[in-house]
Parts: sequence; structure tokens; C-alpha cells
Amino acid sequence: MKFSLTCFGLFLLMSISNSCSVYNFTGTGKIDASTFQVNYFQNNAALIEPGIERTFTQRLQNLIQNQTSLNLSSSGADLVYEGEIVDYRISPTTATADQRAAQNRLTISVNVRFTNKNKESDNFEKRFSFFYDYAGTDQLVGSKLSSALDEIFERITQDIFNESLAKW
Repeated sequence: MKFSLTCFGLFLLMSISNSCSVYNFTGTGKIDASTFQVNYFQNNAALIEPGIERTFTQRLQNLIQNQTSLNLSSSGADLVYEGEIVDYRISPTTATADQRAAQNRLTISVNVRFTNKNKESDNFEKRFSFFYDYAGTDQLVGSKLSSALDEIFERITQDIFNESLAKW
């Protein structure tokens, strides 16, 4: 009995340790790469909000660094993220009786090209988009704009991560 419990415990420990090398808590499987680079995402949207291209680029770099063991590289990386911000739009979503916007929506869309030099079948080009709703009486400036960008960029960068590395 003691021998079978010891064998079972050893088997369980080996199973868990083998599983961790294939799957981790961030949801990625085994990544066949050691480096990544995030090229600067230009802002090509018709409506320009200064600085969002730098913020977005840094957010994507930070997310990948925090959720993987990949090393950030400035060139020649195994995984390359590049693209551009293609849409930054504010539009009314609901109106009041006197034809004023009761609620507005900020929508940002980013076109991403992902290249995996070690596994070309993972390569893609895809558009990612998310939005932030706010009261029509509010101005989207200062901390209100920062909150909106935080929420939008968190979602878009996580979607990019999931598409490229987690395969969700």
C-alpha cells in the first residue's frame, strides 16, 4: 500500500511538471521562440490623437514581456509584431429628444502583422478593435481620455496576444 501511494505521488508530480512545460498560467502553450520585437505602430487614423502610437507600442511590449519568458529585441527577433493604428473615431451612440448625443463611443482599430520566423503557419495580418462608451456631456480629455485608452489598449493587446501566442 505504501509503495503504491509513493508511486502514485511520483506519477502525479511527473505529470504536473510535464504539463507546466507545455501550458502555463497565461494560457500560452510551448512557444518555439526566444525573442520578440514590437515595431513602432504608426498612427494612420483620420483623426489623430497625439502620443497614442507610442503608448500602444509600449503596452503591447509590456504585455508580452509580463506574460511570457520571451526576451525583447530591437531587430532580428523570432516573433515580430508590426502594424498601424488605422481608426480613431468618436461617434454618438444614443441621442436625446433635442438631438444631442446622450452617449458617445470612442473606437480604436489597429491593423497587426504578426510574423513567426520559426513557424510560418502562425503568421497573420488582422485588424483588432475595441471601444469605450462615455456620457455625451463629458469631454474626452485628461484623465477621462487616459481611462478610455487604458481600457481599449488592454483589450486590444490581450486580443493580439491571444491570437498570436495563446491561440484562443
